[in-house]
Amino acid sequence: MGRRMTEDQQRHIDPAVGAGSAPPLKRLRYPISGILMMLCIGNVYAWSVFRKPLQGLFGWTMEQATYPFQISIAVFAVAMVFAGRWQDKAGPRPVAMLGGILIGAGFILSGLFGSTLLGIILAFGVLAGIGMGGAYVTPLATTIKWWPDKRGVMTGLVMLGMGAGAIIGGIGAPLLIKAYGVLNTFIILGVVFGVVITAAGAVLKAPPPGTVFGKPAGSTPGQASPAAQYQFSPKEMLSTSSFYFIWAAFVIGSGAGLMVISQASPIGQELAGLTPVVAGGAVTILSIFNGLGRLAFGAISDRIGRKNTFLVAFALEIATFLLVLPNASSFVTYAIGVSLIGFTYGAFMGVMPSITADYFGTRNIGVNYAWVYTAWGAAGILGPMVGVMMNGAWVKSFYVLAGICVVGAILMLLTRPPAPRQAPA
Repeated sequence: MGRRMTEDQQRHIDPAVGAGSAPPLKRLRYPISGILMMLCIGNVYAWSVFRKPLQGLFGWTMEQATYPFQISIAVFAVAMVFAGRWQDKAGPRPVAMLGGILIGAGFILSGLFGSTLLGIILAFGVLAGIGMGGAYVTPLATTIKWWPDKRGVMTGLVMLGMGAGAIIGGIGAPLLIKAYGVLNTFIILGVVFGVVITAAGAVLKAPPPGTVFGKPAGSTPGQASPAAQYQFSPKEMLSTSSFYFIWAAFVIGSGAGLMVISQASPIGQELAGLTPVVAGGAVTILSIFNGLGRLAFGAISDRIGRKNTFLVAFALEIATFLLVLPNASSFVTYAIGVSLIGFTYGAFMGVMPSITADYFGTRNIGVNYAWVYTAWGAAGILGPMVGVMMNGAWVKSFYVLAGICVVGAILMLLTRPPAPRQAPA
């Protein structure tokens, strides 16, 4: 290979390598914008706040009132693949801004047409779901590209906003519903979310080619991953065994967390004998630790490596499922157990974007991480099924999940970066 690179070779070299510089203070605008966007998007997890008022107002069953949420999650995951591909080609700004407009419109139309089930499914489930796919992937991809030297902690910080958004929605939305009604609350939130996400999305942009940031952190302490020098296309990534090991470990780690998160209140009531109100308080604590886990494990991964971080998270999950939750006979032990699960769930949500960038490069991180993120969609189906299959026998479910997490830890132990590749001559 000669000294001068061809245009095709340049497309396969990490854009974080070259001349030029990016001062840390200038780069902070991107994770800050991401936090603001995630604070709004995270409110989707507070759907249960809307479910009961909708049931009471229109006589829907619990199943019917859950459809908009389920459809929004499915549309979210699918839209993220297309949004990731678009943002890798056109840049994050137009994708993020359109995402904000669609989320705002989806909430507002939910308020205007939410008196019919089809209306709220199309508005919240489809329109807002598409917007969330675009608004979610863009700040993550942008932050990863601007912070290769602190990739874990910065993406964890952005993801902390997602967890905090669920808490804010869980507290703020009921107050708005009580004061203005559920349909008007959708409209109010739509205006706020639309403005905030669109404005924050307008700040996002990819770093210019040749920008220097410092040595990438996280894949192996003290050295950069060899794969980070080659920019894998989605097709190339999907041809590696590394992708499937990461994907399967993501399904297991997040699926185990989602089983507990989705059933946290019933588990507290049935296992620890808590009242619904007290169990709900523990769920709020769980949400806080979920957010903190994204930041803490992100920072840890910059020091000990992504793979070692996931092994620590799996070890904590296994210990909690074997030793803490089966003995959760009081509020204290139950709160500690679900908080630990929320904390480790945050590891998988907060660090997966970074290991994707470490292994497969940053140029196509939007669409590549979108493919990795499909594991979360699978986890949302498979994880809660464990509790259903066990007919609510929670202790047996915990032991089963501990065994499954052992498999996940073994998969992560066997995970290796993809073999280094040469850029095309």
